[in-house]
Amino acid sequence: MKKYELTKETKEVLGNILFRIKALIDFGNVKKGELGGFIEKEENLSQSNKAWVYGNAHLYGNAWVYGNARICGDAWVYGNAWVYDNAQVYGDARICGKVKVNHKLCSKFNFEFNWQIKLWQKLEKEFEKEVENGKKRKNKNEMREQAL
Repeated sequence: MKKYELTKETKEVLGNILFRIKALIDFGNVKKGELGGFIEKEENLSQSNKAWVYGNAHLYGNAWVYGNARICGDAWVYGNAWVYDNAQVYGDARICGKVKVNHKLCSKFNFEFNWQIKLWQKLEKEFEKEVENGKKRKNKNEMREQAL
């Protein structure tokens, strides 16, 4: 059974025609009839589990979202990127290239290379450890700037 369909509402993004999606059944926190974000083709978003594209988010190219992953806000996932498990990509994040994401990413940065994703995940873990140990930093971006 399909969980969503492509609607007739479209938009063109960098030469790609994207279709708004509409839920056909209730799943996760998505209700039947709810409109989602924009995808290029059904191969971009799994018809199983709870994966979903929300709001104004874009999913196209050979990108694939599956598992319980969420793409929200104004985020774009494209190229050969995979977003899966319980990953969340939101805000103004741009995920593209040969990238596999299974963590939460909210960013105004463009993640285009594997090393950037791995660095960000490493910095996030270091930040969490420092918070647990009582050390204080202004924010995660400060750690990122020091690493670069």
